[in-house]
Amino acid sequence: MFWKWIKNKWASIGAEGRAKGLAEGRAKGCAKNLDAPIAGLRMRRPYRAAYWAAVGAVWLVMATGVFVLYLAHDLPDLENLPPPGAADRIEVRAENGSLLATYGAIYGEWLDFQEIPPLMIKAIVSVEDRRFYSHIGIDPRAIGRAFFANVSAGGIREGASTITQQLAKNIFLSPDRTFKRKAQEVLLSLWLEGKFTKNELLTIYLNRVYFGSGTYGIDGASRKFFGHSARSLSLGEAALLTGLVKAPSAYAPTRSLERAYTRMGEVLGIMIREGVVTKEAGLRAGADLPAISARALGQDNRYFADWVVERLAELVPRHASALIVYTSLDRQAQDAAERALKNTLRQSGPAANAGQGALVAMASDGSVKAMVGGVSYGLSQFNRAVKARRQPGSAFKVIVYLAGLEAGLTPETIIIDQPVTINGWTPRNYSGEYKGAMSLMDAFAGSVNSVAVRVSERAGRGRVVEVAARLGIKSRMRPHPSIALGSSEVTPLELTAAYAAIGNGGYRVTPHAILEVRSGSGELIYRRIPTPAVRVISEENSATLAAMMSAVIRRGTGRAAAIDRPAAGKTGTSQDFRDAWFLGFTNDLVAGVWVGNDDNTPMRSVTGGGLPARIWADFMIAAHAGKPPRPLLFDAFGDPAAGDPAAGDEEERGLWDRLFGGKR
Repeated sequence: MFWKWIKNKWASIGAEGRAKGLAEGRAKGCAKNLDAPIAGLRMRRPYRAAYWAAVGAVWLVMATGVFVLYLAHDLPDLENLPPPGAADRIEVRAENGSLLATYGAIYGEWLDFQEIPPLMIKAIVSVEDRRFYSHIGIDPRAIGRAFFANVSAGGIREGASTITQQLAKNIFLSPDRTFKRKAQEVLLSLWLEGKFTKNELLTIYLNRVYFGSGTYGIDGASRKFFGHSARSLSLGEAALLTGLVKAPSAYAPTRSLERAYTRMGEVLGIMIREGVVTKEAGLRAGADLPAISARALGQDNRYFADWVVERLAELVPRHASALIVYTSLDRQAQDAAERALKNTLRQSGPAANAGQGALVAMASDGSVKAMVGGVSYGLSQFNRAVKARRQPGSAFKVIVYLAGLEAGLTPETIIIDQPVTINGWTPRNYSGEYKGAMSLMDAFAGSVNSVAVRVSERAGRGRVVEVAARLGIKSRMRPHPSIALGSSEVTPLELTAAYAAIGNGGYRVTPHAILEVRSGSGELIYRRIPTPAVRVISEENSATLAAMMSAVIRRGTGRAAAIDRPAAGKTGTSQDFRDAWFLGFTNDLVAGVWVGNDDNTPMRSVTGGGLPARIWADFMIAAHAGKPPRPLLFDAFGDPAAGDPAAGDEEERGLWDRLFGGKR
């Protein structure tokens, strides 16, 4: 009807104009007035402009309506929003079901506007949106300023989102960087401004915004980072929390205290510049750094829990509910590992210039029982047990000698200990001395470098690389002559798994920790199914190598690792004392220890037979407490329990004694 009325109106206007022009022409009798109908039409051109303006306006209204409907059709239910991050909650539990760590959303109390400290309000408005109380949800001045700043910088250097837009983006929308999402953000911002007062918007924002480390809302963040309610935030604490909003993952104090404090100083500087605090108050707050709760920094078992959560993504890529992850971690072994590493490095580390260490322990099937990735998770979350690639030194000789055994050498094979040069490279023994003819057994126990190089060359460096890969070493191995002395870098986790393959009688080991995953309601999502055992070392060679490793502890370089039960192991020291290792096993447990410095600086004459061996022994004794001593798993002369007539006598004797007839 509207369009028909417009058309009729236009026709009537044209008819009236033509009639008037003809009447005027007849009345005056002038030929020139024959053009009067046209003149009548020309006089009414404003009507034509009004017509097309009306048409354009109608189409614009219709297009705008369609666009708004398109944006709104998949917006969330703004009246019934779920708690942010609820589906991301993950509980990691030990073998006995006890809770190790929780990941995901952490909330405190909902605080009304009157309960939020004014300093927090001033800090967040000053830093995030200083015209918050005057704009309508979007800030044209900020948009213009950011536009010119970004054009001048040649890239994105400054943002212009208001607190209202952040509320719409971070809480109601996905983080996708698309035009549709940005348009929805503006639409929601206008809706929020119309529905809530400014103080109500700030209340919602501060109670739901993300502060890092899985923490939502100022009360949850205050309780996690400072150990108290947000009702009593100090100026420094308010500034620190405000600084986290910009980039929670980068500035969270649980990630980097230095970055968190630096950002806090920047926030205080802005507050001083905006005049919300005096210069003296800001400087005092900056000098009195807020203490971060020790609980927030995390216990050392978080090294293990973090590794589990990283592996979880491979097994359960997506989940729509909270998850409970049951692992293989043994609380007794974990506590023993943390104590052994910390106590030894605290007492002896400074004098030896040994600042860091790592320990990983597993059962013979590869199930991880303990993991410590550094001396303090709170100070550094980098997991050295899993991610640090360091030179193993002589600890790699286990693989070199295994290649030699597979090439036909035996513990009784005689090799000359004397200087050796290969392609211009001349290694030397640690002692600087050479003993001449000696057995492979004695050379291994004494960790003689020249003999190890000769074994590697006789077996073939290619065979050494192949044996390492067969035992699960995934790090790149270079077939340089120095491979015999452990020049190729490995992680403690993969080298410990290689030792486990020797300790369990020759079967490949894949380190693992996740046994079962259930939803928050108890639904089974994943359960580990044991894989068939794959032999990678012959039973004879694994038993022979275990006997040689026992000699290392009994009379070789690893005497400091002697414990209250049969054990086998190997020391390792890299060039200039940059890395020191001890790895070994009993019938029940395989463990590897690394000691060194993150910046790769040399220690003061620390060898694998020193601090690492002592840490290993302390850990093993405590981890085995309450378990009876048992002989090592495999005996080249058979299993006593399988009908060996001397089983009754042999059961109390170690592998070394049974193999070589000595007495304990």
